[in-house]
Amino acid sequence: MTEEAHSSLLHRARLKALFKRAFVIMLIFMVAYSAIALLYASHTIYKVRLNYAVILETLSGQRIAVTEVGWHTRPPLFTKLELEVPLMNQELHLGASDKPQRIMSRGNVALWTSAMLTYRIEDLKRWGIENRSPQTLLQNDFDGLVKDVMQSESINELVSDRARIKEDIYQTLKNTPLNQDGPTLEEKYGIKVVSFVLRDTRYGEKLAEASEEKKRRELIAEAENYAADLEASRTRKLYAAYSDAINTLRTNLKLENKDTPALFNFLNQQKWAEAYQKNQQGQNTFVLNSTASQVPVTLPAPNSQYGTIDGETTQNQKPNLR
Repeated sequence: MTEEAHSSLLHRARLKALFKRAFVIMLIFMVAYSAIALLYASHTIYKVRLNYAVILETLSGQRIAVTEVGWHTRPPLFTKLELEVPLMNQELHLGASDKPQRIMSRGNVALWTSAMLTYRIEDLKRWGIENRSPQTLLQNDFDGLVKDVMQSESINELVSDRARIKEDIYQTLKNTPLNQDGPTLEEKYGIKVVSFVLRDTRYGEKLAEASEEKKRRELIAEAENYAADLEASRTRKLYAAYSDAINTLRTNLKLENKDTPALFNFLNQQKWAEAYQKNQQGQNTFVLNSTASQVPVTLPAPNSQYGTIDGETTQNQKPNLR
């Protein structure tokens, strides 16, 4: 065998040995990686992150909290990883959604509102050991307390007095027992209520349109009432002028009630000035109609021959009584 052939055979043998070693190393790496991944997937090896805690359930049924940051191991068949609990500030939305929720205010008026609670877990024993599904329980209690406060307020207070209502809800969440002689929200779940915010309080579109229509009608009614008050004021002034005219007429004619009982009974029974208008010269005249007689009595305008009725009547000519 020549030297060149011998060198070629050695080169091929080295390549085969190199490939075999690489394959074995890769196979060992894949087996180790799969084993580690399997252990991690089964939480046999687990990690506790900063500001987090892990609750384990042992074979005896005891639940313990692990708060030490770093990697930990557990027997895969004798313990169970229950849940991971964040110890940082967390948010809780009204109705478990950041979208506005429909509630009923006092008086059964609908309102759309959204709110958010910020809280922090401080007692892991109460949160994760004494309560099963604490997040769901806390959500239900939070929604109930907020709606109790908001539904006891009128629609106008909910829209215009947000600062007071927000503070009332915060104090209720922090200090008010869930039931009489019961625990507060903080005591029941081992949390600390950090803050509460009313994000949105508004009418629905149809209610807003109805509110605008109601305001428009109130303005119209107010204007009509004001016009009616002015009309009543004018009527009272006219009636006063009418009474003065009767007294002046009685004085000028030197008559008493007993002299012309029919006339003065008719005049004294006038209780209302039903109409008045402007004549062409701009002076006021008015007509009084009797409720007890069919004969109307007309008092002339100031420029007529019978004098004025503005409270100080001057008679230019004796009237003709009919």
